[in-house]
Amino acid sequence: MKSRLLIIIALLSLITQSFKEPLAYKIYDKQGKEVTWKEVINFCKQRDVTFFGELHDNPVTHWLQFKLTKDLYDENNNLTLGAEMFEADQQVIMNEYLAKLISEKSFEAEMRLWKNHRTDYKPLLDFAMDKKLPVVATNVPRRYASVVAKKGKDELMKVTDEAKRFICPLPYEVDTTLSGYREMMQMDMGHGSSINMVYAQAIKDATMAHFISSNLKAKGLFVHYNGAYHSESYQGIIHYLKKYSPKATVATITTVQQKDVSTLEKDNMGKADFILVVDEEMTRTH
Repeated sequence: MKSRLLIIIALLSLITQSFKEPLAYKIYDKQGKEVTWKEVINFCKQRDVTFFGELHDNPVTHWLQFKLTKDLYDENNNLTLGAEMFEADQQVIMNEYLAKLISEKSFEAEMRLWKNHRTDYKPLLDFAMDKKLPVVATNVPRRYASVVAKKGKDELMKVTDEAKRFICPLPYEVDTTLSGYREMMQMDMGHGSSINMVYAQAIKDATMAHFISSNLKAKGLFVHYNGAYHSESYQGIIHYLKKYSPKATVATITTVQQKDVSTLEKDNMGKADFILVVDEEMTRTH
């Protein structure tokens, strides 16, 4: 009888363990220690620039980007927003929209908006409009990144002075020893175009860093939204920001997916000051 009872208890335990409480996400520091949201905010509010590296189609990322923006505004309303999703030659349109000079319909018709703009980035613009916050379109116009990808970085020296207003200072240097760029080159798979792809990635990183640097304010906070790749492991944009604004202090948040969010996997440690771990089964935005 006793052995039968123990078997029943063991089976019930197995059933209970197989139905764990679902967790959408957890946040860890770079060493893998779980942290609270308050700790994240307290850290970021003491830095000049916070990079929130996202997975573009991840709803948890976008929700927490919005929450971070609101909470940092509550700490310091001298806040500037910037985003990879908007390109430098669109800045006039962005300014006119935020000033309510042009309609939302005109804004959407003239901007090269990402497909998930309405669900994922529009709430940030709505908040900026309501609080009268500047939003900086930091990314290089994609046509110039395309030129670099096809013909190399020296080809940009041929663009007009007018066009150069939307690009980082030229010529720009590329450190191919950075692990992010090096891994991109290793993914070439024999096509021979990897170096130009790295140069194209670098012109995005350098240009975003340039426009962040140009819009830093004394005693202000700058929050930048970008794909995790652009700021992960303190490289990408951050590498160039150190050149343009060496005294600027930085906080980084990156997003990763794991099957189990209850601990931070070893490979994800050290990628940022804070690592947002999202369940890999999380639904995607489109």
